[in-house]
Amino acid sequence: MTKTTLSPIIAGAMNWGIWDKNLNTKEMKNMIHLCLENKITTFDHADIYGSYTTESEFGKAFASSKIEREKMQLISKCGIQMKAESRPTKIKHYDYSKEYIIWSVENSLKNLQTDYLDVLLLHRPSPLMQADEIAEAVSKLKSEGKIIDFGLSNFTTSQTELIRQKTEISYNQISFSATNFEPMLNGSFDYMQIHNIRPMSWNPLGSVFRQENEQTHRLRKLLATLVSKYEFGSDTILLSWILQHPAKVIPIAGTVNVARIQSLMKATELKLDKEDWFAIWTESAGNEVP
Repeated sequence: MTKTTLSPIIAGAMNWGIWDKNLNTKEMKNMIHLCLENKITTFDHADIYGSYTTESEFGKAFASSKIEREKMQLISKCGIQMKAESRPTKIKHYDYSKEYIIWSVENSLKNLQTDYLDVLLLHRPSPLMQADEIAEAVSKLKSEGKIIDFGLSNFTTSQTELIRQKTEISYNQISFSATNFEPMLNGSFDYMQIHNIRPMSWNPLGSVFRQENEQTHRLRKLLATLVSKYEFGSDTILLSWILQHPAKVIPIAGTVNVARIQSLMKATELKLDKEDWFAIWTESAGNEVP
């Protein structure tokens, strides 16, 4: 069972640094405050974001914000070895050795300027990962108070079970949205509910506003009618659709738009009618539900 309490919607920090918005320290500090003011208290990181620079930039902003650590929750991921100026890596690969996991966490703690992570996730599965070695690293990190909860990211059901046999898993961060609904059909969410694993959803708005195709056209047409009916924005409706799944999915919102951040939590207040929930699935699939 999880020991952490995360906010119903998580702020994703992937785009805060040099990979996209390139926020400076003051802008990041303001963004942290904005999230907290709007009851978004959990921040999702990974060591690789910004080619291994975003965590440290966030850490500077957090330190200057003077916010009490207990008022927020920090998630980070490790395991991907990317080519970057700060690394001798020659080819992208994964490393889940005990030594590397421990080193990565300690490095993230230093960069984020904190003593502990609320959640550590393994970023992507590796064919070479050894469950016993991962469990040893997790046990040591938990016993030293450096992580509270442990989970996975982008792991299949069988890969999750392999690790779960050796150590407790509290979360699995996967892609789930109205345009990518496979986790609710392929057994992933069933498995997670059985084993008390909370799903997190990256890219929770899917491709609705990013791609032009028949699927997104159908969805946008439906959303226009639902916006009129519920008097909430399209993104709020799509997040509400995710939140209504009984697996208790936690969406990760990567926006740095002030108005959108201020409206994110509205999704927790909206309850879609059952037929409208199924209508979103139907329009995404392009046919009636099975």
